[in-house]
Amino acid sequence: MPTFAYAQDEAAEAAEDEVEIVVTAQGRSQLLSDVPVAISAVNAETLQNSGANDIRQLNQVAPSLLVSSTGTEANGSARIRGIGTVGDNPGLESSVPVFIDGVYRSRSGIGLNELGEIDRVEVQRGPQGTLGGRNSSAGLISIYSKKPEFTFGGSGELTYGNYDFMRAASSITGPISEQIAFRVDGIYVKRDGFYRDDTNGRDVNNRDRYFLRGQLLIEPSDDLSIRLIADYTSRKEECCAATYVDGTVNPYIGNLNNLATPLNNPAANNIINVLRDLGQPLSSFSQGYGRKISNSPNRVFTGETKDYGFSGQIDYDFGGAKLTSITAYREYRSSQASDTDYGEVDILYRAPSDDAYRQFHTFTQELRLQGEAFGGTLDWLAGGFYANEKLTVRDNLRFGNQYGRFATCRIISGGGLAGLYSPTNPSCVAPVVGPATLAGATGTSGADIVAAFTALDSLNDLGSTFENYFQNGTNWALFTHNIIHITDTLDLTLGLRYTSDKKKFAATFGNDNTRCTTVQGLVTDDLTTTTAGTPAQIATARALAGALIGLACQGNSTAELNGVSINDRRSEDEFTGTAILSWKATDDLLLYGSFARGYKAGGFNLDRSALKSPITTFAAVGGAQAVVGNLQFDPELVDSYELGAKYATGPFSLSLSAFRSDFSNFQLNTFNGAVYIVQTVNGCSNDLGGADRDSSNATGACAASDVGYGVRAEGFELEASLVPARNFRMAAGLTYANTSYRSNLVGNKSGAPLDAVLRKLPGDNLSNAPELVATSSITWTPEIGSSGLSGLFYIDGRLTGDYNTGSDLFPQKEQDGYAIFNARIGIRGPDEAWSLELWGQNIFNQDYAQVAFNSPFQAGGASAQFADPQYPGGRQLFSHFLAEPRTYGITLRGKF
Repeated sequence: MPTFAYAQDEAAEAAEDEVEIVVTAQGRSQLLSDVPVAISAVNAETLQNSGANDIRQLNQVAPSLLVSSTGTEANGSARIRGIGTVGDNPGLESSVPVFIDGVYRSRSGIGLNELGEIDRVEVQRGPQGTLGGRNSSAGLISIYSKKPEFTFGGSGELTYGNYDFMRAASSITGPISEQIAFRVDGIYVKRDGFYRDDTNGRDVNNRDRYFLRGQLLIEPSDDLSIRLIADYTSRKEECCAATYVDGTVNPYIGNLNNLATPLNNPAANNIINVLRDLGQPLSSFSQGYGRKISNSPNRVFTGETKDYGFSGQIDYDFGGAKLTSITAYREYRSSQASDTDYGEVDILYRAPSDDAYRQFHTFTQELRLQGEAFGGTLDWLAGGFYANEKLTVRDNLRFGNQYGRFATCRIISGGGLAGLYSPTNPSCVAPVVGPATLAGATGTSGADIVAAFTALDSLNDLGSTFENYFQNGTNWALFTHNIIHITDTLDLTLGLRYTSDKKKFAATFGNDNTRCTTVQGLVTDDLTTTTAGTPAQIATARALAGALIGLACQGNSTAELNGVSINDRRSEDEFTGTAILSWKATDDLLLYGSFARGYKAGGFNLDRSALKSPITTFAAVGGAQAVVGNLQFDPELVDSYELGAKYATGPFSLSLSAFRSDFSNFQLNTFNGAVYIVQTVNGCSNDLGGADRDSSNATGACAASDVGYGVRAEGFELEASLVPARNFRMAAGLTYANTSYRSNLVGNKSGAPLDAVLRKLPGDNLSNAPELVATSSITWTPEIGSSGLSGLFYIDGRLTGDYNTGSDLFPQKEQDGYAIFNARIGIRGPDEAWSLELWGQNIFNQDYAQVAFNSPFQAGGASAQFADPQYPGGRQLFSHFLAEPRTYGITLRGKF
């Protein structure tokens, strides 16, 4: 009996200490356990213990969320239940938007900045089309910073860790007068890079950033509150390097990284020979998860980001209704140089330049009016939203100083001409005999073919002199969200939103790649020749003409675009909304069922490669303006159904949800090794007989009347927390999400065939969509004697099942399941006035890739031994962006 009584006392104390999180997911302040939607809420203590300084660390405590970054940290991607925006193309908007203090951020990658002092983070799962707006088809992330307080106080932090990691943070708050309070937050971070570039003597993937935020809270009366926020972030860092995937990382690499001996050996890869002969160390193809990169001389990953803005929130209580107004203006600019081929051979690059960047200027205004009617039976909310977003993208992508020789060697080494291979000689062929043999093999087309080889061989350091894209987007919406209290325990929630979205697009190109126009002029007629000579000569002439033009004009990089401007516009409107029936079965148990329709805006693919095939001249299609419509893509729509239960009783809480979401016009961005392909993936209700799984772009069409959703996400989520005793807390989460494509797929709503590079998609899971994810954390803060001291013991873990990191689902991009653990141990002073903590992130140094991708242009010639199903990319090489290694350090905190 004494033991049982003590346990009861401990549970009672735990219940008293456990303060439930208040969230605003429905535009109102509500207890987390009373909100009939799937939402994870993470408080400041959990964020601090897990070491979360940006949204990426939320992965450890939110099992349905996955945040990753690839070619630039400024453009990370967030996914919920396996759904998110793929790639770095800024023309595609976020499926999981980020809101900070109620202000919409233009792209979710902005959340990879430092966040300052945070009160809580809400991760809402499933489409949030009523209050979240146009781009929350998969969910949204809401971050709430700490408000100014009318009690004077402050905090500070000093951290040092491996990789010479240094972080200093401070915050101060207090009253200016009885009606005005302030808060100022500041953070500075510096760290060496995780990759080493010996060629240029630099670290890559480093940190060098600072963040400032100032706030004023003005409360002239009990009815009026005004909150003003201004913030500024600066980052000058080098990111993001990649290394080659080898067979120790992924067994499906097979013989792809093997040197071909002899060169025409069909069981090895001729492109390895080409890269080696032009300077690439062979060791780079077999370093596993090693972090030594092979960059071209003077090619760097220098990047600079500035993100700043201000917002004002006004809350006024009229008595019968409450008005909320949030006005914000933000500017965001990010530049990123890169060795874009990620190897030592100089194939493709972006030079550091003040004239190459992506920039957003965004103004938003939201108004909400909320009140009650009919004696409290109706809790109503109505509002409006307006946004104007000006997007500028200035690119300077150019072919490298070795591109011409690389391109000619790629052609010569990959087929029947391999005997002519001579990488130190012009056109990569042996002197005298090489040109003569080329001419003889192509009959009457021979002179043009030889001249085209000469032109391609000299394609070095040419490409974009400038490439400017402009998009002016205007979005406005009217919405209402109403809770009808049918009885004391039964509620019906009805929400509706009308959205109007308009975009104006313009682009201007500068390009000095005259080799493209030269090669096209020489051999375009040879693409279809029937008179070059013998059937063998005709076939060789046609094949070489296609290869020469394709490599000379890759991505539509051509002087034919020099000085050319194009423009277009699009508009769309959409109704979205939600319906929820919830029942408070007991004081501690909430049951609900819901339907929601979400929407993600259509737009423009900001990439000239999508205008047309590089084989055809722009003149042949009527000029660039005539094909500008090829850059447009349709809006993404989702219908989602959910059943859920929430149980909360003092120290124990449990939430369970089951969901099914069907996505139409799923916006997919895929790099095929040469260019990015954007398709809006849909399903066909008729059996395509495998035509969507073959290597042809022409097969697999579907009647428009038979086109339906293309992606389905279904599964269940479980989250639980337990405080069995004072100062001891456990939390766990489990997500099972089968997020997969339908078995028969098409490339748009009209039923056009799926691009052949996507032929692995039908019936398979989406990229970065593991079926099973589990998270857990334990926090113990025992009192140490009676001095007021306390300890801190914290550990969290995330177990992730197998998944594919590439949007084309090639097997070489598969990632085995893994587990990541973070830990923290420390001692804290009375009232936590100070603390000293030792911490570790990824404490077991788990190696894994964030994303694997086709190494740009680095593909060998066709070979029957490198074909489906193991090698859908043929003899394509693969690279990957690695996740962060183990980090550890010590942190000193203080507050008053």
